[in-house]
Amino acid sequence: MVRFLGLSAVLPASLLFTSTSFAKPQNDVLPRQLRLAYAGEKGMMVSWNTYSQLTKPTVRYGRKPNQLDQEASSNPGTVYYYLPEHSNATEPYSFMASRPVGDQTPYSVAVAIDMGVMGPEGLTTHVGKGADHPLKPGDNNTMQSLQAQGASTDFLWHPGDIAYADYWLKEEIQGFLPNTTIADGYKVYESLLNQYYDEMSAITSKKPYMVGPGNHEANCDNGGTSDSAHHISYNVSICMPGQTNFTGYRNHFRMPSPQSGGVGNFWYSFDSGMVHYVQFDTETDLGHGFIGPDEIGGSEGEESGPFSTLRDAQLNWLEKDLSSVDRNKTPWIIAAGHRPWYISAKNQSGTICEDCRKVFEPIFLKYGVDLVLSGHTHLYERNAPIRTFNADPNGLNNPSAPWYITNGAAGHYDGLDSLKYPLQPYSRAAQDSAYGWSKLTFHNCTHLTHEFISSSNGTVLDTATLFKRRECSAKP
Repeated sequence: MVRFLGLSAVLPASLLFTSTSFAKPQNDVLPRQLRLAYAGEKGMMVSWNTYSQLTKPTVRYGRKPNQLDQEASSNPGTVYYYLPEHSNATEPYSFMASRPVGDQTPYSVAVAIDMGVMGPEGLTTHVGKGADHPLKPGDNNTMQSLQAQGASTDFLWHPGDIAYADYWLKEEIQGFLPNTTIADGYKVYESLLNQYYDEMSAITSKKPYMVGPGNHEANCDNGGTSDSAHHISYNVSICMPGQTNFTGYRNHFRMPSPQSGGVGNFWYSFDSGMVHYVQFDTETDLGHGFIGPDEIGGSEGEESGPFSTLRDAQLNWLEKDLSSVDRNKTPWIIAAGHRPWYISAKNQSGTICEDCRKVFEPIFLKYGVDLVLSGHTHLYERNAPIRTFNADPNGLNNPSAPWYITNGAAGHYDGLDSLKYPLQPYSRAAQDSAYGWSKLTFHNCTHLTHEFISSSNGTVLDTATLFKRRECSAKP
């Protein structure tokens, strides 16, 4: 049984999901910005936006493109065809449901972190201006690369920094975008968001798009912007209602928290095949008395959250979630959070989340998490498996500590960050000169390969394989 859940998210023009042109279209019930997300073992969330509220959002679906008969009875892994009502598409869309839990058939997933607008109205033509490593226009083609080289992957995972619409004011100050008034800034913010969502529809209408929170989802002003030429500083107070406290992020996406006991789009888990995936939140609700960097009183000035009223809510959930994993069915545990705590970055103080390490590392060690993915720093670094700053002596040959990889090179608008040399002793491969995304391939219960894929030409810039010694059970 595959459950289909249709949503229509509509808010007033002064809030989220306004049009890029700010004029109501002729067809105001046309589904836009289609996006998929896993909804538990046998469910798929189908979401879209319209300009007018629908009385009863409906999606037709079936196992044949010419027979959308709403039949939901099938095994996971089946290809389904679907079409939201009022769509003007000439053919139904399609997707493949999640793999049966415990299925050990090899497969791959794509991971892209820190990715912004790349279309003709966006910032691609300006990329590299003022950056540590200026790049040529066209180098930043992550969306196109994900459609081409990532076509064979099951889903796309994006753990934070989605669209960079909150950089609108900084982009204007730097000359990347035409100047507007502060009062009209919300229009630019919404325009960038919608442009990104429109561009991503080519991917998100076909593959589940699993997201996590990053600092650039918090509000409309990047935690504060300074205009040094005019000696003016701005903060979250310039944001319109509906553009603070992760409001857009909370309303636009539907992640499987109800199915996994998590909270909103902030922390949740899901299974597919031989893998248990965990999205955790480095921005708020850290637990153990630590204030998240994006929380009220946090280091980033984002003034957001917390998103649970319960003490240590995320940690208690994480403990319960990881302790319940059946490693015979899902031997691999892959976790992703936005901020890294092991990184050879130039801006160490603004990059490393030491509080995150204190909170999350002990529980990842306790339950044998295999791989921890992060972004936030706009470069690529593959580290060794690490235990409290020390590289595991086994390396990738059956380590007891999690393997840490940071890849925030999917597409920040003004270039990439710089590595700090000498690299940390636990670093094994790093580069700060090319945009790219990660491809994870699960060969079986013992071997996992990570590849860093160049966004400009699809070449593999770095690859490594992790081996874990364990017995593989038969397919269910």
